[in-house]
Amino acid sequence: MTRELAAQPGEALVGDATTTQPFARYRHRLSAHAVALENGWTEADFTALVADLDGRIAAIDGAGFDRTPLVRLEAAERELGMSAQGTVWGKLDATSVSGSHKARHLFGILLNLLVREKQTGEPRKPLAIASCGNAALAAAVVARAADWPLQVFVPMDAEPAVLTRLAELQATVEQCPRLAGEVGDPTVARFREAVAQGALPFCCQGNENGLTIEGGETLGYELVEQLAELGQGLDRVLVQVGGGALMSAVVQALEYAVRVGALPKMPRLHAVQTHGCYPLVRAHQRALAELEKHGPVAVSDRMRHHRSEFMWPWETTPHSVAHGILDDETYDWRVLVEAMLQTGGSPVLVTEEALVAARAAAQQATGVAVSATGAAGLAGLHTLGQQIGPEERVAVVLSGCER
Repeated sequence: MTRELAAQPGEALVGDATTTQPFARYRHRLSAHAVALENGWTEADFTALVADLDGRIAAIDGAGFDRTPLVRLEAAERELGMSAQGTVWGKLDATSVSGSHKARHLFGILLNLLVREKQTGEPRKPLAIASCGNAALAAAVVARAADWPLQVFVPMDAEPAVLTRLAELQATVEQCPRLAGEVGDPTVARFREAVAQGALPFCCQGNENGLTIEGGETLGYELVEQLAELGQGLDRVLVQVGGGALMSAVVQALEYAVRVGALPKMPRLHAVQTHGCYPLVRAHQRALAELEKHGPVAVSDRMRHHRSEFMWPWETTPHSVAHGILDDETYDWRVLVEAMLQTGGSPVLVTEEALVAARAAAQQATGVAVSATGAAGLAGLHTLGQQIGPEERVAVVLSGCER
């Protein structure tokens, strides 16, 4: 999913440098902010809405939104044999609201809903989300902060700790078995049924609600800013990919940073998936075959108009220690395939052993209980190994914590 919001060369990456709360700092990049100002709100009105909702989240989750750390991963640098000029950085979003980037996506959606509610006065419809864990928890925290009813559709093997926390947050939870003959993720099927019946898509899939992308973009803006403050460039980025909204958001944030001159060029982009489920890797392989035969314009057109030739549901039940990236489909696949083709990047398939090792390494480096899902980018870095140049500046996203 791509979104269109004008950007002019020389435009500031930061909208309000007086705060590190991302939805206030980058509010000029939010459609909720644009709609609010178009309807007579002042800047103070909008920042008050952000502050009020953020404060409610802090009361529920222990802290609200703030800039998350950028951690130097020196052990990874040594293992890769990097020179003094080479660096590896981890964008540690496992310390954010509910322990992952998911809450960023959903906070952005909720701001839009609250702005619209103040304009129209329409009665609230329930929110709905399909998730295996992190997104459900994030949705429950954010929805609870606004006292907005939430329906959560989770798999049968959802973690007990997740189910307990969802109940504490007063979400309505439905565990979804795979029905005989059903193709695709059953939680997504039940979610779509709920939306068809009137629920609002409160989700981390850009194809279901495009507004989810802009909240995730705040992570990318922070990454660019933090590297600039350290005098660091950026040659390569690795991001865990399940449904794809996180990487789609990061890609679009980086593209914006390039357009306004905050980043000199796009880095190589790598989507990381597990051998347990890799629909994006499969789509990329098909795109490469088409590219060799017909060229970039033809393959882009083909992907746009013939989705099913590139992306379809995983045929078997996915399994991995990185359960947060086991989406049957990569819903934002086309943006990611095109970004990797354009930047000279590629998807990376990681083993279970690599995920377990990366989880331990991430926890050792950060002191945070980063999950295997959250460490998938680091597993991808080690899998690339000698493909990484000794002087490269690399960033990996570390998002997701153990429960």
